[in-house]
Amino acid sequence: MNADATNTRVIFAKRPTEQATPDCFEVKTESLSPLQSGQARVAVEFVSVDAGTRTMLRGEGFHMQVALGDTIHAGGVGRVIDSNTDALSVGQAVRGRLGAQTLATVRADDVEVIDETGAPLNAYLGVLGGSTGVTAWIGMRCVAKPKAGDVVVVSAAAGAVGSIATQIAKKSGAFVIGIAGGATKKAFLTEKLGLDAAIDYKNEDVNQRLRELAPKGVNVFFDNVGGPVLDAVLDNIAMRSKVVICGAISQYDDMDNVTGPSMYLRLAERQSSMEGFAYFHFAERIPEASAELARWLSDGEIVFEETILDGIERYPEALGFMFDGGNVGKLLVRPR
Repeated sequence: MNADATNTRVIFAKRPTEQATPDCFEVKTESLSPLQSGQARVAVEFVSVDAGTRTMLRGEGFHMQVALGDTIHAGGVGRVIDSNTDALSVGQAVRGRLGAQTLATVRADDVEVIDETGAPLNAYLGVLGGSTGVTAWIGMRCVAKPKAGDVVVVSAAAGAVGSIATQIAKKSGAFVIGIAGGATKKAFLTEKLGLDAAIDYKNEDVNQRLRELAPKGVNVFFDNVGGPVLDAVLDNIAMRSKVVICGAISQYDDMDNVTGPSMYLRLAERQSSMEGFAYFHFAERIPEASAELARWLSDGEIVFEETILDGIERYPEALGFMFDGGNVGKLLVRPR
């Protein structure tokens, strides 16, 4: 076909000083040129909204940075609607860094073809996604390694990674406590995910609740938050415990002034360790993670929760929504 098309994209307009407010973004609609040789065009069906995106807006950092005027980097899934390459066929479903936009122009090396027979497209950003389900699996299986009878605590437990990590910890036979904000999320953790207990950090004293729920101490802490929550759990770790740093969403709005844990000496006092990771540090385990997650999903052994906002113009809102703790499970934008 190779025809002209119109794309709506979210571009980076201004570097945030604290929270990434809507004025940091601009939504632009523009015509696309016909495809060049080797290119394909993908209609984006779901865009992933991830906390790590905030760290891409600084101009420097661990994650790939977004330049002013560029389309916001985001993982996505979609379907090929036009192709000028033998490697991609019209109708194929693909996953890749498609960006916060309605149409992505890609080369075959930019995306992977995904199998829709085993799971819906959106699952490939959630429970089967690298930065979500695979991260949770690797963090628990390869780093935390909880055992039956361990007390495991997960922060941001109702979020994309946390909600999967808690379920994997339960499968190990651990006593699992989730930390999340608000009564709705607390109920989600115990009633839908089947956790042993939950703490509402917005309305409860985390330190005090941990003393009540885990009087012998916490054996494994899977942290997605950092800040005061990390300190509260450190103050309650058991001897020879493990603290796993997956993320620190409480710190991403001001990465130049990260607040480190004031209770880190508990690690020495209790012969414990703290280890950080990213899922791609364990590249050799990704196929195993993906296969087991897919089996659990197919067998109905894992809860797959999502919050979806419709319209690509709502991407900036969605990012703010995440940092305000508005989502349960994986947060996605459906471009159109």
